[in-house]
Amino acid sequence: MTRYLEDLIIGEERTSEPITISKEEIIEFARKFDPQPFHIDEEAAKKTQFGGLIASGTHTLAYWRKMDDQINGDIAFICGLEYESVRLVTPLRPDDHMYLTSKIVEVRPSKTRPDRGVVKIEYRVFNQNNQTLANLSCTSLVRRKPQT
Repeated sequence: MTRYLEDLIIGEERTSEPITISKEEIIEFARKFDPQPFHIDEEAAKKTQFGGLIASGTHTLAYWRKMDDQINGDIAFICGLEYESVRLVTPLRPDDHMYLTSKIVEVRPSKTRPDRGVVKIEYRVFNQNNQTLANLSCTSLVRRKPQT
């Protein structure tokens, strides 16, 4: 069932199922998009401040997007408008089980377009030890219920 702007409640929280990331996924993604040694070479990564292989922050955020679709994909999104306060807190490592929480913090109708409104959602990505991997908030346009 599609959730429209009128269905969204400030304070609503949702949690995704965990996703496990493999060493191979980290390396494959990094080779294509962020080929730094601590993302693609285990031995080189051991000699860095991270002490081992870690995922690219961009990779962590790609998984955020996938998990967001899992828990909020039923919202009648038109498009994202703004990503705010993106913080990468703890590195994502091979075999981590990551999950996402979302909390709706703002819902308001558009002042100029009656068919839409704005929703702001705060997100936190965690690993299996409940360590925060990333925080961010996203403001999006959402459709209002069709007038019948």
